[in-house]
Formats: sequence, structure tokens, C-alpha cells
Amino acid sequence: MSAFRLGRGHATQPTSPAPTTEQVWERLGRASFAVISHVTAAGTPRSTGVMCAVQDGRAFIVIAADSWKARQIADGDEVAVTVPLRRGGVLSLLAPIPPATVSFRARATVHPAGSVARSAPARLTRLLPRDRRSGCVLELTPVGTFLTYGVGVSLWSMARPSAAMAHVPVS
Repeated sequence: MSAFRLGRGHATQPTSPAPTTEQVWERLGRASFAVISHVTAAGTPRSTGVMCAVQDGRAFIVIAADSWKARQIADGDEVAVTVPLRRGGVLSLLAPIPPATVSFRARATVHPAGSVARSAPARLTRLLPRDRRSGCVLELTPVGTFLTYGVGVSLWSMARPSAAMAHVPVS
């Protein structure tokens, strides 16, 4: 049964049901790119795009041992993660279709340099150039809820934030 939003005393177009937690994890499992953000010790916001893989309810990224991420993100730190999810199929090659996104807060666990082979999912390790396989692994455990935009809704619905956005429990 569809839910309806009320506006000015009458029903408007039906809203889409929120995606399930399982649907969000399934979409995240297909992603290989994310943007992580945090605040540096000096209080400056910082974000960067990273290759990632999701496995067993966590996101994994590999970082260079001497990178700003390795210097700034410590065990237990909280980061923000946004994962763009490609959509639109063949149509996206012809039209500017925005990606859907999943954003969430995550608690970081830092695995030391050289731990890629035992800490990162094989799917991520295969994507890395050989010289990056000696880096550190950030294991990101989502907390709270996922904020989704455009997940499980039509392209037309993405034009209406109230229909395209949902808060979905992490577990």
C-alpha cells in the first residue's frame, strides 16, 4: 500500500516506501568509490575520494601510511562517509542523471601499514596497484542510520526531496 503526503488539504503524489536496511547494504556492496570526511586536529574540515569495498557490515579503504588520512584519523574517530551509487543504466550515458547516494557516520578502526592482505576484502585488494598494497586499512563501522537519496525511487522522484530521501537503520 502506498503512503500519501498531504499538502494544502489534499493528497499529493504517492511517496515511495523507504528502502530496507538489506537493500541499502546490497547497493553499498556494489560500490567501489566513497567520499570520507572528518575534522582535522586543527578544526579544519577535510574530505577525499577513496576506493572502498563493503563486507560484513563495514566499509574498508586502503590509505598510504604517510597520507593525511593516516596522520589524522585514529582508532575510534568518527568520520562521515558518502557513497555515490550509479543509476540510470544506458540512459545515464546520454543524459545527466545524478547518482543516488548513501551517507552515514562511521567509527574508524585503523589497521597498521602492511595489513592490507589480512585486513582488507579481496575485492578491494584486487583493485589496488601493487605499490598501494603496503598501506594502512581503515575499517569503517557505520553507526546510527543511513541517509539515502534516490535509493529505491524512480528518477522522476529524485526531483522531490521528500520522496527521494529516507533514513534507514544501519542494522
